[in-house]
Amino acid sequence: MAPGLGWLVVFMVVPSLLVLAVAFFERGVYGGVDWATPTLENFRRAFDPLYARIFLDSASDAGAATLIALLIGYPAAYAITLQPPRRQTALLFLAMLPFWTNYLIRTYAWIVLLNREGLINRVLIGAGLAAEPLPILYNSFAVVLGLVYNYVPFVILAVYSALQRLDPSLAEASRDLGAGPWVTFLRVTLPLTASGVAAGAVFVFVLSIGNFVTPDLLGGGKVQMVGNLIYDQFLSARDWPFGAALSMVLMAVMMVLLFLNAVAAAGAARGRHHA
Repeated sequence: MAPGLGWLVVFMVVPSLLVLAVAFFERGVYGGVDWATPTLENFRRAFDPLYARIFLDSASDAGAATLIALLIGYPAAYAITLQPPRRQTALLFLAMLPFWTNYLIRTYAWIVLLNREGLINRVLIGAGLAAEPLPILYNSFAVVLGLVYNYVPFVILAVYSALQRLDPSLAEASRDLGAGPWVTFLRVTLPLTASGVAAGAVFVFVLSIGNFVTPDLLGGGKVQMVGNLIYDQFLSARDWPFGAALSMVLMAVMMVLLFLNAVAAAGAARGRHHA
């Protein structure tokens, strides 16, 4: 394990500790860090109502993206598991195919589709469903749509993995006892695959709430998320200590979510073992 642990220490733990250290100092006169003046002011500012509102808005958009990704990803993963084994690999490959394209290119493609002269508005107007182009770009709708598109494959993989571990005899026993398909799904399949649902949800939420590329491109600068705020503090305002404090708060939220997911997964594993 030494090579892997060494890699994590050098490229994750040490940089995170450096960012944490920077958060406890003041901004220099011309930017950077004033190492002579330790302070807790940056963390106090991070919880100011103005920035707390950005955190809440980011969590709202990330939560919406997570919910939609689950509603799309779970049925897709379930449909894949119903296919013959030789088709499942091909379908999983198709689900992961967007990852073979650069993230920026995928995001720019949505700008082409969603703008006022884009394909979607042309189809809606041509079909008589809209009298004029709809404002579906440079707003929260476009940002959530971009996040869902980019991260729904994580849900599909996580749920598919959980479904593959599910013993088919459990669903068969449920049907033999008189339960219909929906009752079997709600009382047997869904609870036993909750760990996969939780893992997919955490993946999407954590990646979405810290994203700054999608809000910047599809939000057009009108949608401010935590990732954009941190990006601006480091590169525009040159307030590295405050940006580091915001990064630490965001990282703490992510670590709590990952910890809760690990606890839920361990509980689900114990439940399967006792069953």
